[in-house]
Amino acid sequence: MKRALFQLQYEIPRADEYTEQGTEHGARLTVDDIDDPAVRATLGAAHTLSYREWLRWLQEHRESMPTVAVLPLTSTTPESARYRIGNHKPRLTVVTRPLQTIEGLNEYLYTLNDLLDNNDLLLCHAMSARLKRELVMRRYPWGIAHGIAAWNYLWHRVCPKLRLTRNLYFTLTHGKDRTFNRVEILGRLYRAGFEVEDEGFIHGEFFITARKAMPPVDDTPPTGSPIIHLRRIGKGGKEIVVHKFRTMYTYSEYIQPYIFLHQKLAGGGKFKDDYRVNFWGRLMRSLWLDELPMAWNLIRGDIKLVGVRPLSPHYFSLYSKEMQELRIKTKPGLLPPFYYERTTPVTLDEVQESERRYIEAYLKKPFATDWRYFWGIVGNIVLRRKRSK
Repeated sequence: MKRALFQLQYEIPRADEYTEQGTEHGARLTVDDIDDPAVRATLGAAHTLSYREWLRWLQEHRESMPTVAVLPLTSTTPESARYRIGNHKPRLTVVTRPLQTIEGLNEYLYTLNDLLDNNDLLLCHAMSARLKRELVMRRYPWGIAHGIAAWNYLWHRVCPKLRLTRNLYFTLTHGKDRTFNRVEILGRLYRAGFEVEDEGFIHGEFFITARKAMPPVDDTPPTGSPIIHLRRIGKGGKEIVVHKFRTMYTYSEYIQPYIFLHQKLAGGGKFKDDYRVNFWGRLMRSLWLDELPMAWNLIRGDIKLVGVRPLSPHYFSLYSKEMQELRIKTKPGLLPPFYYERTTPVTLDEVQESERRYIEAYLKKPFATDWRYFWGIVGNIVLRRKRSK
């Protein structure tokens, strides 16, 4: 039972035993377009072989891959990565160790970013939370499977994020056996300055090919706190921090550009079928509970009751220059104007036009406009049951 509880990530199923279903790939790297034969062969092997077969293939071909750097299972520290890569400057760096078993993963990824040149590729993999749960449910009887799955969720996902249990968890595990959601894996890569070129579930492992695109983000790593603090653009272009209940997986904010490229917009300019939102998040959003902490921003005067949504710097950059200048003339609001519309705007252009109508009316008659919009929004929420997504 100890092996089942603590070492599930090493029990990789056979190719015919597990196939991930229902997960859309956000990106797809065309291997045939890569001009380097060693890089092309390495990525091709990772996409077709099982995990153990892939490791064996890397071992057998290590002498014929001058532009590929392989970081073996024992290479789990920034220092070991620097030693293995050295002045080699590879086109592709392969991390054979599953990401969830690397202590200090953020620092490790930051180090890889520092060692690689722009547009160099990184190939890595992990046992995601969904994969681990599916593997447990397939391997054990119903009652035992649910017990093991619940233990793994509480110990490897909840305890590392709670202030009361965080120190105990890292003291006992040294952070080497955590369980990461797919969103968190992608988010950590983006935070470390990599852009995802390809992702997919292959033979019970989640494989990611990423490209170094920029320096790492210089900020404080996000926590698993139920209340999150988000940087947003306020009046006059000043950055404000808004407070909300967490409705997304940790590190979700870093993959917003990735989501924008591969997901369509839903009503109100939000992303359609946003897989960053967890189960509890969807429930809280449907009941308008996620924005309760923003009452503090309302009291502080950062926002007002009715107004355009406070946007992240990335989302703000997608607006036209004219709308950016118009937006910062007013404070953002708790109740956005698209809830006032009879037909909820969907595309970014429709959202901007909806906000333009509100802002232009507000600048002429502030009180009358907010009064009219407030009751219109309340009517749509109560009578037409408009909800946050």
